[in-house]
Amino acid sequence: MLAWVPSGSPDEALLRQVDFERLPAHVAIIMDGNGRWASSRFLPRVEGHRAGIHAVRDVVESSARLGIQVLTLYAFSVENWKRPASEVSTLMMLLKRYLRSELDTLLRNNIRFRVIGRPEALAPDIQQELADAEARTASNTGLIFNIALNYGGRAEIVDAARRALVEGVKPDDLDEGRFASLLYTAGQPDPDLLIRTSGELRISNFLLWQIAYAEIWFTDTLWPDFRRRHLLEAIVDFQKRDRRYGGIGQPALAR
Repeated sequence: MLAWVPSGSPDEALLRQVDFERLPAHVAIIMDGNGRWASSRFLPRVEGHRAGIHAVRDVVESSARLGIQVLTLYAFSVENWKRPASEVSTLMMLLKRYLRSELDTLLRNNIRFRVIGRPEALAPDIQQELADAEARTASNTGLIFNIALNYGGRAEIVDAARRALVEGVKPDDLDEGRFASLLYTAGQPDPDLLIRTSGELRISNFLLWQIAYAEIWFTDTLWPDFRRRHLLEAIVDFQKRDRRYGGIGQPALAR
């Protein structure tokens, strides 16, 4: 990893502070600030979304190189359909472009791509691109890269409850572990670290069940400006925290 960052850079200094034995197993990120990034430069909002792709690329590759097990990025919420149709169309076009341009990178870095949410509501061509990316990376054993599309935390819980009914789960058998197995993230560790960019202090209906004991790190950095350095800052801060889980506290160990 040290060979990957410039010698003497702030990134190197941060990297030397990271304890690789105590990495967060799962990092989740609410990517926020694309519109403000564009507005501050007197550009259309869509240019902020375009610039945000560079941040996605950097964070995904950095997470894989660090050895993080799971990375979940909040890309498009169930509420985002309320945005102008032209903006939604551009977001979907950028998603297709990302998948086509980055698939080889995902394969080369042993990254498994997964979609969480309700992708069946997306356009058929988008669904096909997503399904192809999932299928082609299905055998990869490194970082699991979840992209949350047409996602809502409440919707996920409702879908899990419906699935329990369909599967005939008896009330006495429905404990927290069984319910977690019905969520979109079944089989994955819950997020240890939740990051939100752009200075907003909200959860925005993201992974509501899974982040029960996540450490939250807020930054004023707008998403298009977010890079490896910011991810390392969040991890270093995470490792300094005393995680209590409702008890007397313990070091920030990956579970």
